[in-house]
Amino acid sequence: MRLVQIALPTAKRETVLGALDDEGIDYVVSDETSGREYDAVVSFPVPTSAVEDVLARLRGVGIDERSYTVVTDATTVVSERFDALEESYEEDGGSEDRIAREELLTRANDLASKPGIYVALTVISAVIATAGLLLDSPATVVGSMVIAPLIGPAMAASVGTVVDDRELWIRGVRMQFLGLGLSVLSAAAFALLVRWTNLVPPSVDPTTIPQVRERIAPDFLSLAVALGAGTAGALSLRTGVSTALVGVMIAVALIPPAATVGIGVAYGIPGVALSSSVLVLVNVLSINLAALVVLWYSGYRPEQFFRREEARSATAKRVAALLFAIAVLSVFLGGVTYDSYQTAKTKEAINAQVDAAVAETDSPVVLLETSIETDRGGLFLDEPTEVVVTVGAPPGERPDDLAERIDRRIRRQTGTDLAVEVRYVEVTRASIKPAFEAS
Repeated sequence: MRLVQIALPTAKRETVLGALDDEGIDYVVSDETSGREYDAVVSFPVPTSAVEDVLARLRGVGIDERSYTVVTDATTVVSERFDALEESYEEDGGSEDRIAREELLTRANDLASKPGIYVALTVISAVIATAGLLLDSPATVVGSMVIAPLIGPAMAASVGTVVDDRELWIRGVRMQFLGLGLSVLSAAAFALLVRWTNLVPPSVDPTTIPQVRERIAPDFLSLAVALGAGTAGALSLRTGVSTALVGVMIAVALIPPAATVGIGVAYGIPGVALSSSVLVLVNVLSINLAALVVLWYSGYRPEQFFRREEARSATAKRVAALLFAIAVLSVFLGGVTYDSYQTAKTKEAINAQVDAAVAETDSPVVLLETSIETDRGGLFLDEPTEVVVTVGAPPGERPDDLAERIDRRIRRQTGTDLAVEVRYVEVTRASIKPAFEAS
């Protein structure tokens, strides 16, 4: 619920109070003694979902944007008339969770109004994420997301679109580009420092680090994460709850991939920089798309009726542009998804053929391990290149043609030309004779 306080202009007192009576709203009136153009201050509690409607009704009787209006949280209201008012809005289909357009604008402006702090926290989070990726430390990567302030600009751009606030939209878009650019530059600079000072071994290949590999082979599940993050961000904004935890989810989709781009640049690996850049772009576009759709579906529109058509047109155009861009970039995601599926099928077939080849040998051998080495054959093609089979065999019982059998089976079944290596481990078993106790 909310407590609304409005300074009543001279000659508007009775009109406003009459409108509040018509709405069944309890109120308290205090005389205004500052000597300015206001006659009194009226305070009244309303359900959260009623704030927008009540303020619109009061504007109809002369309370315009120049009137001094304050909306704050109200913890408890004990009033039979308030209970009846709350029930009436629930019966009309109002959502207690939906905040007023005025509150939404205020929250969006607050989230995107501190460029100094935004820049500092973005740089710090990108540096921490880069360190976490190079150290292969999931905890450090998660820590970088906690301080990343990227939720604000994305929500500001979406709010600015649905309420036709072009200045807010431009500020949100600019801050998103600024944040992502700073993230990449900060990550690249820090990764170069780490590389030049040998804080990590010079022989380390970033593409072999699991935390980095997760960001250079994005598939369609990455799209689901970004859409979910944008939806959660918009829902947290429209309900007035804290956006801190949701901001972590949005940072999950943006900060580690941006840091991976910086690592690719610092280590001179174009494939890493390009693939993770696609992931960053897909995620930021998906977050904006989801937030835009949720806020429009929630019913937020400009205050002036004649501006609503402009907002609808702008929203439709931006949604279409976002969908087109995501569709184009999704070709890359589709390629990675298909490649992952094909690689998994190939590995499954290889394992099956190795099992069969070992099982058909006449020697008493035991398959201990099958390791399939892969190599990135293209931008996102992950191709098996070698099979290493470890077999346990008793002394003198090694089948000499096992590698050839495995190779023939794999070629016939999968059509792939792989290097096959068989490693033998000598296995001996101790014979244990039963011990009998003397009677």
